[in-house]
Amino acid sequence: MRPGRRGSRPRTRRRPAHADAVPGMVTAVDRGRYRCLVEPGTPDERAVTAMRARELGRKGVVVGDRVALVGDTSGDPDTLARIVRVEPRASALRRTADDTDPFERIIVANADQMAIVAALADPEPRPRLIDRCLVAAYDAGMDPLLCLTKSDLADPGPLLEIYAPLGVPYVVTRRGGDLDELRGHLAGRVSVLVGHSGVGKSTLVNALVPDAERAVSQVNAVTGRGRHTSSSAIALELPGGDGWIIDTPGVRSFGLAHVRTERVIEAFDDLAEGAAERCPPHCGHLNEGCGLDGWVADGRAGQARLDSLRRLLGNLGAGGPVPDGVPARDRRDG
Repeated sequence: MRPGRRGSRPRTRRRPAHADAVPGMVTAVDRGRYRCLVEPGTPDERAVTAMRARELGRKGVVVGDRVALVGDTSGDPDTLARIVRVEPRASALRRTADDTDPFERIIVANADQMAIVAALADPEPRPRLIDRCLVAAYDAGMDPLLCLTKSDLADPGPLLEIYAPLGVPYVVTRRGGDLDELRGHLAGRVSVLVGHSGVGKSTLVNALVPDAERAVSQVNAVTGRGRHTSSSAIALELPGGDGWIIDTPGVRSFGLAHVRTERVIEAFDDLAEGAAERCPPHCGHLNEGCGLDGWVADGRAGQARLDSLRRLLGNLGAGGPVPDGVPARDRRDG
């Protein structure tokens, strides 16, 4: 028994099971309040505002999380529920402030596809940032999709040639152009949109989800960089319930301190077999003596594929933020 001003009560480590909790999906986070969608796709679908219960401790809650809610889950104005449980995540997109930062931040949970949005001009494409996003997608177990915007300003050919050996699916869009091909890639999936500021993510979102009303801005003519117009991630359902897209704020760096070499090479089936057979333990696949050179020489995989893999792995040892950007400072786990 522990005495106190409110009387004595027995101490226990047992937590309530909350068997009657209502399942929901986190669609937005704003200053400690979580917007959750309850019973989606049914006549009772509703948006519920919730706070995080104390019993969750330091566990973060991010957009895309599947959660359990108690309290007032009516969704009525001025009501507040509590998130008492975060269900196991099928995937988690993570990044660190830079390549030496031990603190990783989960950006989005439960997405199965990463749409890497890059402009062909205004601002100029930055392949190294694309490479880092690809590494993060492979590490998270997400399928990557390369989405190239503003093809009315520049030829997509040179950039596509860089990524052809990887076999990454791609779609090319132009201002005011048709988005049916992109819709086909997004249909039935939970896709997170990632890209530098000013590449046109919010413009795409507004076209895909007409009532999204995401703010857009022009690229700075002096710096060649966009301004952050989306300040937080938000999950939006595609018209007709045919999938979800999660728009994220523009990134200027993508730290990969949390990524292991093995996780990246697992995405290269033709090279992963060779690494298992011919490479010594803890081989970084970048130094002389790597068994993958002989694997390629024997015709078991293509040289272009190995070059692409090594380009991606080279980002893991870069020892700092993307040189054309400023490192992020947020080190919270959601």
